[in-house]
Amino acid sequence: MARVVLNQITKTFQNQKVVKGIDLMVPDGSFTVLVGPSGCGKSTTLRMIAGLETVSSGEILIGDQLVNDLAPGKRDIAMVFQNYALYPTMSVYDNIAYGLRNRGTSKKECQMLVEEIAEIVGLTPYLKRKPSQLSGGQRQRVALARAMVKKPKVFLMDEPLSNLDAKLRNQMRVELTSLHKQLGSTFIYVTHDQVEAMTMGDQIVVMSEGDIMQVAAPLELYQEPANLFVAQFIGSPAMNIVSDDEKSKSVWGFRPEKAQLVTDAVSAAPTQDMLTLPGKVISREILGSDCLCHVETEKGRIVVKVDTERAVNIGTNVHVTVPETQIYEFDRATGKRIIRTEGMQAHAMAGGVV
Repeated sequence: MARVVLNQITKTFQNQKVVKGIDLMVPDGSFTVLVGPSGCGKSTTLRMIAGLETVSSGEILIGDQLVNDLAPGKRDIAMVFQNYALYPTMSVYDNIAYGLRNRGTSKKECQMLVEEIAEIVGLTPYLKRKPSQLSGGQRQRVALARAMVKKPKVFLMDEPLSNLDAKLRNQMRVELTSLHKQLGSTFIYVTHDQVEAMTMGDQIVVMSEGDIMQVAAPLELYQEPANLFVAQFIGSPAMNIVSDDEKSKSVWGFRPEKAQLVTDAVSAAPTQDMLTLPGKVISREILGSDCLCHVETEKGRIVVKVDTERAVNIGTNVHVTVPETQIYEFDRATGKRIIRTEGMQAHAMAGGVV
């Protein structure tokens, strides 16, 4: 096990800086997830840690060792790709054992290690099969076992579940988090799926356009977003954003599940501790126990998440109400969150949002 430290890491492709001087500390034994939209630099960052991409500037340390100039095979890391990268003509056993044999491991020790890892990931019955005879989830387990058998300091995973169907992806998420707890190793995992990030990571790194937007635990990211990008990227459905007009210095946000739909005009009367927006329900999405009601207001379209039993019919005039304590304020120019000691609602009213 080892911690991973990035000091002012940059990466430039054809005079375009795709990673812009990031600093990051991945704690020893953590499950750290790099998440962000396509092109944000997360996979490039992972590949620089692995040694598959050169660093334009800055330092990468694994444990206490500077690894900028070390070959991938000497960094004591193992990488799992989204396409599995298995040898199709080899059995499962030989795929797992391949790296050990290259390192000169004895036949007896090799067999012991492969059988131990196969038992952990549930592959013992399949060791004689070829990859073509396995399901997608089983192939992914083979790729994991091949990485695990080397007992590396750090596991690097680049969207390893993206080729699986939704049901299998959910199952593999549970298995990976259980595996991490069992091994106690350092995991660095890349995904574009914020739900995947929130359910798996104990430290999440949100990236955008080559920069780190925020590093925090899942619940902190959700409850205390540092800026507008994180607020809208983390959470499904995304945070609602409203403002008075383009001249306003601030915008306000609230989570869909923190709002309520009120059809009684008396109950919807504005108060000092409640944001109130009149509107009309224009569509609904039934998600089983929950329903997403899309409401058209004078401040734009807003999504409200309610129990399906309390869903409002399309075409109904409503008031969207949000407690003051559930409203976030962001600087329009910088996107940074504004923390005020006085009530948020007073500022919203002053800007004409209510």
